Amino acid sequence: MEKRELTFGEAMSEIEQIIAKIESGETDIDALSSSVKRASALIKECQKKLKSTEEEIESIFKEDE
Repeated sequence: MEKRELTFGEAMSEIEQIIAKIESGETDIDALSSSVKRASALIKECQKKLKSTEEEIESIFKEDE
Protein backbone atom coordinates (compact mmCIF):
# COMPACT_ATOMS: atom_id res chain seq x y z
CA MET A 1 0.00 0.00 0.00
CA GLU A 2 1.35 3.43 -0.97
CA LYS A 3 2.04 5.79 1.90
CA ARG A 4 0.08 9.03 1.72
CA GLU A 5 1.99 12.27 2.30
CA LEU A 6 0.87 14.17 5.38
CA THR A 7 -0.53 17.63 5.00
CA PHE A 8 1.22 20.47 6.80
CA GLY A 9 -1.60 20.57 9.37
CA GLU A 10 -1.43 16.83 9.99
CA ALA A 11 2.33 16.98 10.46
CA MET A 12 2.06 19.90 12.87
CA SER A 13 -0.64 18.09 14.82
CA GLU A 14 1.52 14.99 15.14
CA ILE A 15 4.49 17.10 16.26
CA GLU A 16 2.31 18.72 18.92
CA GLN A 17 1.10 15.30 20.11
CA ILE A 18 4.67 14.00 20.37
CA ILE A 19 5.75 17.08 22.33
CA ALA A 20 2.76 16.82 24.67
CA LYS A 21 3.51 13.15 25.40
CA ILE A 22 7.17 13.89 26.09
CA GLU A 23 6.36 16.87 28.33
CA SER A 24 3.72 14.94 30.27
CA GLY A 25 6.02 11.99 30.84
CA GLU A 26 3.82 9.60 28.81
CA THR A 27 6.75 8.67 26.57
CA ASP A 28 8.96 6.16 28.32
CA ILE A 29 12.71 6.27 27.91
CA ASP A 30 12.68 3.33 25.50
CA ALA A 31 10.42 5.18 23.06
CA LEU A 32 11.93 8.63 23.54
CA SER A 33 14.57 8.32 20.84
CA SER A 34 12.11 7.14 18.18
CA SER A 35 9.65 9.89 19.17
CA VAL A 36 12.33 12.55 18.81
CA LYS A 37 13.43 11.10 15.45
CA ARG A 38 9.83 11.13 14.19
CA ALA A 39 9.33 14.73 15.36
CA SER A 40 12.58 15.73 13.66
CA ALA A 41 11.50 14.14 10.37
CA LEU A 42 8.12 15.88 10.59
CA ILE A 43 9.76 19.24 11.28
CA LYS A 44 12.01 18.82 8.24
CA GLU A 45 8.98 17.98 6.09
CA CYS A 46 7.14 21.07 7.37
CA GLN A 47 10.19 23.23 6.61
CA LYS A 48 10.25 21.88 3.03
CA LYS A 49 6.56 22.62 2.60
CA LEU A 50 7.00 26.16 3.95
CA LYS A 51 9.99 26.80 1.66
CA SER A 52 8.10 25.45 -1.36
CA THR A 53 5.06 27.59 -0.60
CA GLU A 54 7.25 30.66 -0.12
CA GLU A 55 8.90 30.08 -3.50
CA GLU A 56 5.52 29.61 -5.20
CA ILE A 57 4.20 32.85 -3.71
CA GLU A 58 7.34 34.76 -4.72
CA SER A 59 6.95 33.36 -8.24
CA ILE A 60 3.35 34.52 -8.39
CA PHE A 61 4.30 38.05 -7.36
CA LYS A 62 7.12 38.16 -9.90
CA GLU A 63 4.68 37.17 -12.67
CA ASP A 64 2.49 40.14 -11.73
CA GLU A 65 5.33 42.65 -12.17
